[in-house]
Amino acid sequence: MTPRELRADVPGLQESAYLNFGAHGPSPEYVVEAVSDAVADHEFNSGTDDPYTTAFAGYDRARERVAEFIRAEPEEVALTESTTDGINRIATAIDFDPGDVVVRTDLEHPAGTLPWQQLEAQGVEVRVVETTDGRVDIDAYTEAVADARLVCFSAVTWTHGTQLPVAELVDIAAEAGAFTLVDAVQVPGELPMDVQEWGADAVAAAGHKWLLGPWGSGFLYVDREVADTMVPGAVGYRSVTEPTAAELTYEPGAKRFEIGTTSPGPHAGLIEAIDAIESVGVERIADRIETLTDRLKAGIDDEALLSPQAHESGLVSIAVDDPEATVERFAEEGIVIRSLPHPDAIRVSVHAVSTAAEIDSVLAALETV
Repeated sequence: MTPRELRADVPGLQESAYLNFGAHGPSPEYVVEAVSDAVADHEFNSGTDDPYTTAFAGYDRARERVAEFIRAEPEEVALTESTTDGINRIATAIDFDPGDVVVRTDLEHPAGTLPWQQLEAQGVEVRVVETTDGRVDIDAYTEAVADARLVCFSAVTWTHGTQLPVAELVDIAAEAGAFTLVDAVQVPGELPMDVQEWGADAVAAAGHKWLLGPWGSGFLYVDREVADTMVPGAVGYRSVTEPTAAELTYEPGAKRFEIGTTSPGPHAGLIEAIDAIESVGVERIADRIETLTDRLKAGIDDEALLSPQAHESGLVSIAVDDPEATVERFAEEGIVIRSLPHPDAIRVSVHAVSTAAEIDSVLAALETV
């Protein structure tokens, strides 16, 4: 499949210049059909087939497909609703004591700040590594994590579109004895993803952005050996091997972080979305995004461009005086982007399914800002 053919399959891309994939990627028709088919099969056939057996078979297929996609084992994948959900499942599985240290960067999405803010109210110290232009100072980071219990950072920053050196940051934190948790939601579907190369204890992500999957299709990777030492903060019949046993025996690996009854639909859609993205090819997608973002950046003043000039991701942040008003003005011209709470900027999210004409429309609209 070509990017143009994939675009033609997405009804949500036909009426506007949609450039907000970093927030939400509209799904192809067959992804939505996979969701509805899974729900229909589960509901309509429940009179003849065990609905739990049907749902569990769907969960198994989704874990296997996600694991293959991110270079993990199925036992290392838990199905979640979102990245936020995955991060919280890790946050609540660690028995923090007052005085324990959690380290994050100042580039994190609320998914990577709110769980620690809640822990802070319980006496946990939250240490924030300040950054410059979307970059982490390695010396400052090393100092911050020296006595940390957990470190959380993004693989690709939502504010600048920069790629952080994940494997290096993981190694430094692991050397200090800290648990490493990566927010990778801006990676799958946009860039190659190999959790083994990263080496993190846990990686949280979701399929509703660059993968063009449905909402509710989150997933959490947890290293098998690490997972087997963890006690989930919430427990349900999917968390344990025998729900009615007198003693709890948690599922091996990451499955212990799954809890109870959830719709089989979103992850059925995720399977279809991954298939579609891989039919185009992630490397091909990354190359196409680079070509389009280079075109965009070439037309932006250096002082206004907050993302790196050299390609790192499809997220391009541009400083403007009134981000929210600019987003509204673009919307009036049929261009969908978003504003950022920090820095004062708009963010254009360019996918392989975007077009050169859409990039040119952004540049034309910027001339009136």
